[in-house]
Amino acid sequence: MRFLSNIVMRYYKAILIAWLILFIGLGFLAIRLPGLLEGDGFNTDGEHQKVMEELTETFDLPAETLFVVFDNTSNATIEKTLANIEDLHIAESIQSPLDDPALYKDHVAYAMLHFNSDTNGVVDKLRETIDGEKGVTLTGGAAINEDINSASQKDLVNAETIGLPIAIIVLLLAFGGVVAAVIPLLVGVITVVSTFGLMTLFSSTMDLSIFVMNIIPMLGLALSIDFALLLINRYKEELLKQSVQNAVSTAIQTAGRSIIFSAVCVFIGLGAMLVMKVDIFQNIALGGMLVVFMAVLASITLLPSVLLLLKGHINKWTILRVKPGASTRWRNFAAFVMKRPVTLIVVALIVLGIGIIPVKDMELAIPQVDSLPISYDSRQAYELMDDEFGLGDQSTIYIIAERKDGWDNTKGLEEIKNLEEQLLADKDVDSVNTIFTASEIPTVEQWEQSMQVPEIKAQLTPLTESFIQEDKLLLPVTLNLNGSSTEAQDWAREWSEKDVGVDIMLGGHPKFNQEIFDEIFDKVGLLLAIILGSTFVILMIAFRSILIPLKAIIMNVIGLSSTFGILVYIFQYGHFGIEETTIALIIPVIVFSLVFGLSMDYEVFLISRIQEEYAKNLDNTAATIDGLTSTSKIITSAALIMIVITGAFAFTDVMPVKQIGVGIAIAVAIDASIIRLLLVPSLMKLFGKWNWWMPFSKGPYKASKWH
Repeated sequence: MRFLSNIVMRYYKAILIAWLILFIGLGFLAIRLPGLLEGDGFNTDGEHQKVMEELTETFDLPAETLFVVFDNTSNATIEKTLANIEDLHIAESIQSPLDDPALYKDHVAYAMLHFNSDTNGVVDKLRETIDGEKGVTLTGGAAINEDINSASQKDLVNAETIGLPIAIIVLLLAFGGVVAAVIPLLVGVITVVSTFGLMTLFSSTMDLSIFVMNIIPMLGLALSIDFALLLINRYKEELLKQSVQNAVSTAIQTAGRSIIFSAVCVFIGLGAMLVMKVDIFQNIALGGMLVVFMAVLASITLLPSVLLLLKGHINKWTILRVKPGASTRWRNFAAFVMKRPVTLIVVALIVLGIGIIPVKDMELAIPQVDSLPISYDSRQAYELMDDEFGLGDQSTIYIIAERKDGWDNTKGLEEIKNLEEQLLADKDVDSVNTIFTASEIPTVEQWEQSMQVPEIKAQLTPLTESFIQEDKLLLPVTLNLNGSSTEAQDWAREWSEKDVGVDIMLGGHPKFNQEIFDEIFDKVGLLLAIILGSTFVILMIAFRSILIPLKAIIMNVIGLSSTFGILVYIFQYGHFGIEETTIALIIPVIVFSLVFGLSMDYEVFLISRIQEEYAKNLDNTAATIDGLTSTSKIITSAALIMIVITGAFAFTDVMPVKQIGVGIAIAVAIDASIIRLLLVPSLMKLFGKWNWWMPFSKGPYKASKWH
């Protein structure tokens, strides 16, 4: 850190110019990012994806389907609307409710628009065409995703409008001056915009989820402001004792070291998500790691350079006098904790235990149309279709079977019939579509006889080609199960592993859900091992202790478990004006990965100061009191900013984003209050000198100064 501080001292003007050029260049790229985001990120390279590609490429099934829903409209309106859509020449085919009675029920009807390629730009054209037609609404996957993208951008603006002004107030209360309060916000904005620009560069090599638009600012602003708060606070302390240059150098070597260790912990938590081969985790991991890297880089290079440029005017435009008596109050609080460690530990664990109780009822689900608020037409139309036509009562599985000798022979036809009979014998199968069921020819013998008649063969050949292409066979299977249900996932998993005599692959909504769930649950153990193991090693190296990292991990796990219980209470039970909903499948993984690292931010900062004090006199109790006294105010301020920035997303519309924001805010609140101010110092008191025990070390622990 001394080398870095020397570089910054010597070249701070060049560093400022480099950051300005970087910010302008990446800023231009950042403007393009919203238009490059698509989909919710729930994609994985498994059987489902391969089957869906095969359906389009081999069997000419549509790659995308959109729905035009008609509610209380006349047949003339339906005919006119579909004629206008047909004139656009963008849909491969259109299924009209006027031609198919199954698409018409009471006062509700819907048309299906099939597309053989991606639907970029299609949604906007269709909405322009049907705009003004009362009771006519567009819905479907592409329309819903576009609305989620739009809502996410709106959410970002709303969250920043709420969060940033409150963050400024917290910074003013912490520092008292306008200049000191504005600098962390400046660093945060530069960090987020630069990361957006970098993500734009990655868009050419990977699909980016619309959720990165919220996650990057949520994490980037909170971390950047927190890091800046820690470094500026230490700089202001040192400025009372030494020159500007020396104060900046000391701040880099002490607070800067804490920032780097904290960032490494956050980086590991995010990087661990890369083991899950689902696009949304890959996106958040990449975006999160980039924004953490930029936050650290800005905090230890840009921020010190700005402080040097100000030449000691950090307290300029002071509007609030920060009373030094605040440290006395924190010292009294620290002494109070030191006198009652056992009592406070018991009380803290009881409170956290109560929060954990609802975890037993947690229901996880992949976000669907209910990610959108009810005010969006695409959600209303989809739910209207679901209610009237019972779309959720059934689901479709697409089975592609492969036979090297082909299917258009006696053995192949017998295999088709065998597959059909096996499937129909399953209690969860409602129907199976094959050449036999579609032609109403019941046996292989009758089929072969029919194919001997030229006129009948001419009629059956197109039917055969829709099910058989060379060595591949398509079998659409209708299940009497909701595609999102656990039972449907179990069915897909069982049949994927079942020996049916030929090689088969499954696709469709149940298979999609099963693959996503399996990928997460199969890899969650590895993710936890990476995060917990790496964090333990890093903290052990940082503090040369076994007990400190062990306590930190256990307390974090308890705190996060309590957070998940509170999330269930709020969202799943439907409290505080929130409609009852399941917890998004990604929430436990994302919140755990993010917060486990974020909470180490405060752990590292607090323990670093305690260790620094312990190195002076080897008095554990005195060091704990001094460390808690000197860091409590700044940890509380940093936590408040993190809570405000992330908690502001509680007022957003997209449900997974709302749950992530609320989850992080709750976890940070628990960590910065119950854990960091009560449990950590209480345990430090109880364990005494054993806090600093390290095996294979000779004699008592003697920490060396860092500068």
